[in-house]
Amino acid sequence: MGRAYQNRKESMAKTAGQKTRLYSRYGKEIYVVAKQGGVEPDGNLSLRRLIERAKKDQVPAHVIERAIDKAKGGGGEDYDTARYEGFGPGNCMVIVDCLTDNVKRTFTEVRQAFVKNDAKLGTPGTVGHMFDQSAVFVFPGEDEDAILEILMMADVDVNEVEVEDGMISVIAPHTEFFKVKTALTDAMPDINFEVENITFVPQNMTPVLGEDVATFDKFIAALEDCDDVQNVYHNADIQE
Repeated sequence: MGRAYQNRKESMAKTAGQKTRLYSRYGKEIYVVAKQGGVEPDGNLSLRRLIERAKKDQVPAHVIERAIDKAKGGGGEDYDTARYEGFGPGNCMVIVDCLTDNVKRTFTEVRQAFVKNDAKLGTPGTVGHMFDQSAVFVFPGEDEDAILEILMMADVDVNEVEVEDGMISVIAPHTEFFKVKTALTDAMPDINFEVENITFVPQNMTPVLGEDVATFDKFIAALEDCDDVQNVYHNADIQE
């Protein structure tokens, strides 16, 4: 699989503007998840996971608290989910997940990102069947057999455990997220997760090389510039 879990979500915290967009996206997602499933993290596992991820990405506490307070109020904006699928530069497969209060605006912005960067927007389901929604954990280590034994002893369903460059990757069905995390944390209290997320993992990778690499980077940047875009998933294997 290689680093298939790395969906090249460009590091968005390099500038003040990028930080603002990152905080806005987390705030919007936390608001929606809290409004739909309840504002208490202990009773809303999706919210708990999202808050943990936000903290790992250094989102300030006040951003998280404001989003939850807004959800408590019961009013506020109504956001719809929108998913767009297609093919990016080099014929890689791409899924774009959005939260929006104006679907027409979002479609226009996403479509422009595709059109201007040698990419083709498809219909729903065009490439989604080639990705698996998975729980992904990545942490330092070398002994994949020991990790597999820990998970098997905890009766966790696992798709894959592998070691690459001193990092262990665990891929499991998305429904096993908290079972995996609990099993690993109980066995190794000092574990430090580089990645702990539910994401779309491609079933195979597509090499992207030559001039397509620069176009791909522009394509991802254009999508990241869309305020309504929450996540971008792809199967590009960048060969620079």
